[in-house]
Amino acid sequence: MRWQGNRESDNVEDVRGSSGRSGGLGGGKLGLGGVAIALVASYFLGINPMTVLNLLGGGGGPTVSAPDPNAPPANDEETRFVRTILADTEDVWRVLFQQAGGQYQDPKLVLFRGAVPTACGTGQSAMGPFYCPGDNKVYLDLDFFDVMHQRLGAPGDFAQAYVIAHEVGHHVQNLVGTSAKMDQMRQRLSEAQYNAMSVRLELQADCYAGVWAHHAQNSRQIIESGDVEEALNAAAQIGDDTLQRKGGGAVSPESFTHGTSEQRMTWFKRGMDTGDIKQCNTFDKNAL
Repeated sequence: MRWQGNRESDNVEDVRGSSGRSGGLGGGKLGLGGVAIALVASYFLGINPMTVLNLLGGGGGPTVSAPDPNAPPANDEETRFVRTILADTEDVWRVLFQQAGGQYQDPKLVLFRGAVPTACGTGQSAMGPFYCPGDNKVYLDLDFFDVMHQRLGAPGDFAQAYVIAHEVGHHVQNLVGTSAKMDQMRQRLSEAQYNAMSVRLELQADCYAGVWAHHAQNSRQIIESGDVEEALNAAAQIGDDTLQRKGGGAVSPESFTHGTSEQRMTWFKRGMDTGDIKQCNTFDKNAL
């Protein structure tokens, strides 16, 4: 992926020096294997990841602690990569919102370790990357990229860019009101029904990530040979069905919250092929 030398965003908050490491990805008592199990349970089985981490680690969850003297410098390559990808999403979505007669509001992206306070409650590394609509921030523990590579079988910088773009896709959903509609429906739907709607929300974020890739490529030619395959492989490796199989359990469609591997690849590719956000209306589709 051609990202070096492109604009870097100023909207990255690096709090790794003040985040606790006791429950981080690969820190404290747990290795990446334990975290991978927690991720499977959290994302796709409806189990609180901290319950799993407590059982595996034999103790409490991550805590916010004193500054970490081993925190990477603010200008390390991974941080510059994140800043560059975030900037690229800003450039794409600003134009698309302007073309639609609106104004894009940039999200913040917070780099943390272990645990971090958010407007949605305490964020923890075991949750993986996440977006909080309460404060318009994306939260990311960079150790998740190691989990992707070493445990989930999804290596590559474009795969990492896809993850960031997916979370920014949730920010777009928040700006246009989709997230608020989902919150309103939560009270009226059964757990299975809400899970089904959550799948549509996540697949739309995948499609929005594809829309970003389409326009970034047209404007800045960021994609190199093999990059698209990296993103599609990442989408496949974090599909509900694939992760449930990796977790050693039976595939349970009623518990899906993010979509199957095939669905995630299909919607990312649709966004990337068309570059049209109108093609990302997963909520109007009878069959995903």
